[in-house]
Amino acid sequence: MAHEHDHDPHDHDHGAHDHGGHEPALGYREWIEAQRAAKDNAFKVAAFSPIPSVDRAAFTGLPYYPPDEAMRFEGMSLAPYAGDAPSAFTIPTSDGQLRPAHRAGTLSFEAGGATRTLTGYVLDGGDPHSLFVPFLDGTSGTETYGAGRYLDLEPEADGTFVLDFNLAYHPYCVYSPDYSCPLTPAENRLAMRVEAGERL
Repeated sequence: MAHEHDHDPHDHDHGAHDHGGHEPALGYREWIEAQRAAKDNAFKVAAFSPIPSVDRAAFTGLPYYPPDEAMRFEGMSLAPYAGDAPSAFTIPTSDGQLRPAHRAGTLSFEAGGATRTLTGYVLDGGDPHSLFVPFLDGTSGTETYGAGRYLDLEPEADGTFVLDFNLAYHPYCVYSPDYSCPLTPAENRLAMRVEAGERL
């Protein structure tokens, strides 16, 4: 069973997911489209692709929402986690396992006329400097995967983060049951529609 969020390159290849912290040399929309084209190509031909081999010949690319620069939030500081839940906990996975993790802190941003907050996690065995940010929103279960989508964040040089929902992606278990994928904790349900990133 391959784990969607292990950092072993045999299980999870970060070349398929941009972390959103690089300043695009192209225009923003062109940069997003280039990221998507590269991922679609990798899913079609790369050894790590979660697309079953029998389906790759007919694979023409993933469906996405149109790029929306308003769904990119820069200069975000990670606030200490202040909730009631313990910092160390276990995240259930799609195959019924429990994955050790800890709550690294929270990221807050303004969208839809309100302040929204997401918790960033570090998974056991993962890069302690990277944040795993799974989330649910108003599209989950209809237009996007019911168990949520993912964002991977790395700190900028000044220690802040870029939260870019245009880079939101589905876990590999959407494409194949051979993967074990963390399910989104309830605290990361956004009371809004995130019409950005990958869709079903």
